Amino acid sequence: MSSRTLLLIALSVVFGLGAAWMANTWLTARLNAGGDNMENVVVAAMEIPFGQMVEPQQVKLVQMPKGAAPADAFSSVEQATGRIATMTLLQGDILREARLAEHLGGSTLASLIAPNKRAISVRVDDVVGVGGFLLPGNRVDVLVAKTTHNNDAQAETILYDLRVLAVDQTASTDKTQPVVVRAVTLEMTSEEAEKLVKGQSEGRLQLALRNPLDEDKGPKEEVASAPVVAPAPVAKPAVRRIAAPAPVRITIIRGTSIENLSMPR
Repeated sequence: MSSRTLLLIALSVVFGLGAAWMANTWLTARLNAGGDNMENVVVAAMEIPFGQMVEPQQVKLVQMPKGAAPADAFSSVEQATGRIATMTLLQGDILREARLAEHLGGSTLASLIAPNKRAISVRVDDVVGVGGFLLPGNRVDVLVAKTTHNNDAQAETILYDLRVLAVDQTASTDKTQPVVVRAVTLEMTSEEAEKLVKGQSEGRLQLALRNPLDEDKGPKEEVASAPVVAPAPVAKPAVRRIAAPAPVRITIIRGTSIENLSMPR
């Protein structure tokens, strides 16, 4: 092999190494420049069912441009793990504080209850439970059927638009087929819980499944109309009777005779 060939090979290797070094330097500079505008965001690595505690293997970190993620997104896996999903999170969903409840101990169901609400269970069968079509997250009305003292049957809706927290001992929403259960746990206020317990003692309860788009929250309160007040009778002016003037008495004297006359005025 001639010296000229060896020189060309050596130059090719040098130029190749130089091009690789320049490309690596350029890419490194670009990545470093872009890192200042990126931030870590926690997303779901797999589907996380409703009511389940978030495990470390269910989430991962991705980089997103600053400002692209919601303000309440998590920036580290440790911040998100141990919390309870308040809705089903699909793979790739950004984990947010609005979608995760903090677990402070006890059952995971307790973390799903709103701060001003309570959870109370109702015993159901295939009829009361709407044929097994009730699932966590549904909304229901509660009716009570009772018999009066005259043996007349009555039905009354006592509670409206209650959220189903769990059916039996399951708070997951991954089921789509009807399942006959023995108990349904509902979310309600303390006042609504008192109405429910009172209704259980008065008669038989029945649940009514609501359309999720129905915005009717209960019976509309009737505004009491103001009583019609009859106008006060107008007092008639008193009629003043004027007494007739007294007659004028005239005395006429003719010689020795005197005559008294009475003439009206």
